[in-house]
Amino acid sequence: MTNPVLQINHLQKKFGHFQALKDITFDVRPGEVFGFIGPNGAGKSTTIRVLLGIIRATGGTASIFGQNVWTDSVAIHQRLAYVPGDVYLWPNLTGGEIIDLLLKMNGTAHTAKTDDLIKKFGLDPTKKARTYSKGNRQKVALIAAFSQDADFYIFDEPTSGLDPLNERIFQDAVMTLKQQGKAVLLSSHILSEVERMCDRIGIIREGQIIETGSLAEMRHLTRTMVTVTLGDDFDVTTLPGVHGVEAGHAPHEWQFSVEAQHLSTVMATLAQHHVAALQSTPPTLEDLFMHYYTGKE
Repeated sequence: MTNPVLQINHLQKKFGHFQALKDITFDVRPGEVFGFIGPNGAGKSTTIRVLLGIIRATGGTASIFGQNVWTDSVAIHQRLAYVPGDVYLWPNLTGGEIIDLLLKMNGTAHTAKTDDLIKKFGLDPTKKARTYSKGNRQKVALIAAFSQDADFYIFDEPTSGLDPLNERIFQDAVMTLKQQGKAVLLSSHILSEVERMCDRIGIIREGQIIETGSLAEMRHLTRTMVTVTLGDDFDVTTLPGVHGVEAGHAPHEWQFSVEAQHLSTVMATLAQHHVAALQSTPPTLEDLFMHYYTGKE
């Protein structure tokens, strides 16, 4: 297995008496999109600021390309692209001038790829930045980032302000990076976006990583929803691991949730009662998120 591009071990950060980061441990590998999710104030942006060398950790370690994020930040930034959730631009420069400036600062030139991205995102590069909406400011930063040939891309709420069409363009561009073997850290509050794109997910709560893994690995934490129509009047409430049983609109139709460890037993039992229709829905990332943040399953 190749070495991780990003490696964080027990990272901590205190601001005075406030412990913003208590215990952050995860890694991101080449060719992987890692989703970093949690509510506002959980510590996502603080973690990213430590990774960028903007603030110094008070405990633990973090390295990118095997280099220390604080002492080797200049070298790291030569191979890294970053897009924040709220982009501030030079107001008197045009969007095109800013894209070219950002690329030049990173040792990269404006190419046909840049022009293609400008077209795809629907940005007017001739307008002054002060006239741009939040969404257009995001486009400028995204176009500059995707124009670079970086090895590691960090996106912190990157689609904030974008419309659904541009969100999809962003997602397609990230999947292209993945195919090229690039590593991507995506911090997002749009759970459907994370679910669609990410290979693994880290959930942060109150400055701690409380679970990491693929969505398939984490689905054991919540229950599968089942809607079934039976051919007899079997009482589904007698089944093991079943919760929230409700009668459906049709005769002998039931809706309920099943704990993962009892799912095969429940399905085998239902099959003995002349199943006329059955629909099962695996837990979504939103279900997992609610499981951790509200205790609901």
